[in-house]
Amino acid sequence: MSQIKILANDGIDPIGKKLLEQAGFIVDTQNIPQQDLAVRLNEYDGITVRSATKVRKELIDACPNLKLIGRGGVGMDNIDVEYAKNKGLAVVNTPASSSLSVAELVFAHLFTGVRFLQDANRRMPNEGATQFNELKKAYAKGIELRGKKIGIIGFGRIGRETAKLALGLGMEVLAFDLFGCPNELEVTFAADITVKFPIQVVNLDDLIKNSDFISLHVPFAEKPVLGVAEFEAMKKGVAIVNCSRGGTIDEVALLENLDSGKVAFAGLDVFENEPTPRTELLKHPKISLTPHIGASTNEAQERIGVELANLIIDFFKN
Repeated sequence: MSQIKILANDGIDPIGKKLLEQAGFIVDTQNIPQQDLAVRLNEYDGITVRSATKVRKELIDACPNLKLIGRGGVGMDNIDVEYAKNKGLAVVNTPASSSLSVAELVFAHLFTGVRFLQDANRRMPNEGATQFNELKKAYAKGIELRGKKIGIIGFGRIGRETAKLALGLGMEVLAFDLFGCPNELEVTFAADITVKFPIQVVNLDDLIKNSDFISLHVPFAEKPVLGVAEFEAMKKGVAIVNCSRGGTIDEVALLENLDSGKVAFAGLDVFENEPTPRTELLKHPKISLTPHIGASTNEAQERIGVELANLIIDFFKN
């Protein structure tokens, strides 16, 4: 039997690559442009992707030799999953590996927003030496997170990790998920001290109406989870963080509510038009911005690489 070849088209952590090679696989990490994949992918038995490479019906049909598609991460909206499975391909992902990294980024955006860091970091280099006192006054009305209510829409692995960080900070968690939520979570602190905390499970309307902060952890849907009607129902001064998927927030409605003051600030890691987000979002003084880096920590990428490698080995060896 010839060696199994895997194309890691969006890269793979060196430890994951080493595990595959030790198991006898050939691993190619040189990126093949999307437009060339239909011709080149038949050279491989499997492909791993992150969010950049798309594996759609047309590509699957063009590559009958392909046996496995691996997604390094959670969301698989860049893969036609059901079609691939119906054609007999294995489709695997790594939903657990990046949860903590995404949750920590949520709080990076929250801490940034409540203390105006996104605007201060833009203006201080240009105005700090000449308008120091004016800027000090402009950013004097920050707020604390402790004691506030955070509504978490989508209470899977990432939503739960976000909740654990919130509980550790002394926030009150309101949880909603279409498939149900646990009534308590166990939070681990230093020295392996664990504490169980109650979770308020609510319906979506109550979460939107009562939350001081809202964090989205849902897959892409045909219509935004937060649209015009949902913004109207929110508290004045609410803040919103989206580290899930572009398109889950109506970006025009978000901009209107930021401008009106209904929404105090937003933290966005994902956008409708990636990789070319709308300019009004990128330049808005009330938005904290990152370029879809939720899972981009060294620790998460190592966990993803190891988990993905083991899934691939298990499939081809068993």
